[in-house]
Amino acid sequence: MASSGEERPVHIGNVSHTAFSIGGSNNTNTVHNGAAEDRPPSAEDLLRAVRELRVELVQMPRSSGRGDLDAELEDAAAELEQDGEIRPGMAARLRRALERWAPLVETVSAATALGGLLASLGG
Repeated sequence: MASSGEERPVHIGNVSHTAFSIGGSNNTNTVHNGAAEDRPPSAEDLLRAVRELRVELVQMPRSSGRGDLDAELEDAAAELEQDGEIRPGMAARLRRALERWAPLVETVSAATALGGLLASLGG
């Protein structure tokens, strides 16, 4: 960190296949970086993001919201594993789940990454 009022430039190199947020919980400057060649995310991409969020949820204090979100993510992961494709309505269902439990996961990087994939799916 800079001291004595000295400002240092911030440099961010190449960031691909992810989403990130800069700042604390009072900031809303999340940047969603598109997938390779601007292709929509695949079922594998979405499954990976869902699994990563489930791993990060385990690190959080137990709460009913955490359990409910994890159950929703578990259902989505099972569907993606079984079907191997993103079925209609899945992106919207996951987006609603993230919005519902946003206060729980607002600082979780895996939630930001999943949100970025869902945004690129549209709908």
